[in-house]
Amino acid sequence: MRAILQRVNFASVEVDKKEVSRINKGLLLFVGFGKNDSIEDLNYIFRKVVNLRIFEDNYSKMNLSVIDKSYEILIVSQFTLYGDCRKGNRPSFDDSLSSIEAREKYEEFLEIFKENNISVKTGIFQADMKVLLENDGPVTMQLDSKKNY
Repeated sequence: MRAILQRVNFASVEVDKKEVSRINKGLLLFVGFGKNDSIEDLNYIFRKVVNLRIFEDNYSKMNLSVIDKSYEILIVSQFTLYGDCRKGNRPSFDDSLSSIEAREKYEEFLEIFKENNISVKTGIFQADMKVLLENDGPVTMQLDSKKNY
């Protein structure tokens, strides 16, 4: 599983020119699923997202998590995270899941948050979404369950 995490002052998702989701200060999380992803991969990314200390404490040090600050999380599916651009000029998506399988993994990932009593907002799976955000910092992290960073 791969994710791009951005610390934001706000973020929203529009579909067909209508806002479908919005958060204030918190994390915008783009997620993509690969062919070899298991529940362990989903749990790894979940733990990183909720525990990553990227918010400032009283001493201006990045020392607090999204949970510590009681901030919001917006999760948006993005299959292009598995785009392989190493060969030629057209990305290959051979390692990404089919849309049916990816939807199942996405729902499974969201369920992990629910099981842990963490409320999240979401985009609409497979919709043509417009994501608006104000990056705070900017702070952007990439997460990959197979590389474990």
